[in-house]
Amino acid sequence: MMSDGEAEGFRRVELLTGPRRRRDWSEDDKARAVAESCAPGAVVSDVAHRWRIAPQQLSTWRRQARAAALETPVAGALSFVTVVGDAAAPVPSPARGEMERAAVEVEIAGAVVRVSPGVGDGLLTAVLRAVRASAA
Repeated sequence: MMSDGEAEGFRRVELLTGPRRRRDWSEDDKARAVAESCAPGAVVSDVAHRWRIAPQQLSTWRRQARAAALETPVAGALSFVTVVGDAAAPVPSPARGEMERAAVEVEIAGAVVRVSPGVGDGLLTAVLRAVRASAA
């Protein structure tokens, strides 16, 4: 709109249409967008375009979802790990010195983590969480 005001000259007013710049997204909407972007073959920028958000915003939501998944376990749920032994290979009884070097191998998210005796619970938890998060 242009107007010729009194002795001030012309003023310009712009009318912006479309979605508000600051939108409040529900947690369900964020979760759906993140899930869609994590689907096999999905491209973050394409998903962001469909949701009419910046790719950086979707990446932030993905990062927040990963952090939340690592920090808070599912309430009331217990996690169990299946221990698989190799029945075909005979297991010799280790000598006393070899017991100290014995390790447990944990296969998680396509990676094998070898855990030596004496590793602290905090360090082991952090490593397993990092491996699981890197696979997502």
